[in-house]
Amino acid sequence: MYSTPTYASATGPMVWLRRAEAWLDARGRGAWIAAMIAGFVVAWPAGLAFLAYMIWSKRMFSRNIPVRAIARPFAGAMSQSSGNRAFDAYKAETLRRLQEEQDSFSDFLGRLRDAKDKAEFDQFMADRKGDTTVQEPHDDK
Repeated sequence: MYSTPTYASATGPMVWLRRAEAWLDARGRGAWIAAMIAGFVVAWPAGLAFLAYMIWSKRMFSRNIPVRAIARPFAGAMSQSSGNRAFDAYKAETLRRLQEEQDSFSDFLGRLRDAKDKAEFDQFMADRKGDTTVQEPHDDK
């Protein structure tokens, strides 16, 4: 009976290229750019080939960049049950509380930016009108 070679045991230039492509995709656009620069350093046709492939495959201008596995190492574990209901309830409550704190902090930063923008705009309008609401202190000597 015939068996198809598995991904790990298959050899050949196409398999090697697919593995390299998957490895670079897992690390994001920066890895592709670094590989392109290294290609230009080693031999300019290799760098040019990387650049052409990045443009042809739309990797250069795509906004769909995979999140690096290092950036969120526990992302999958957060939704999984540990098997202990008490711990799962504690984890869910803690995550809910942290999400609320993050949301309230984001709201606070938004209000802070709005207040700063309003103060800067008011200062601009005052300067534009020639109105100096803040007077310079002067010495009476």
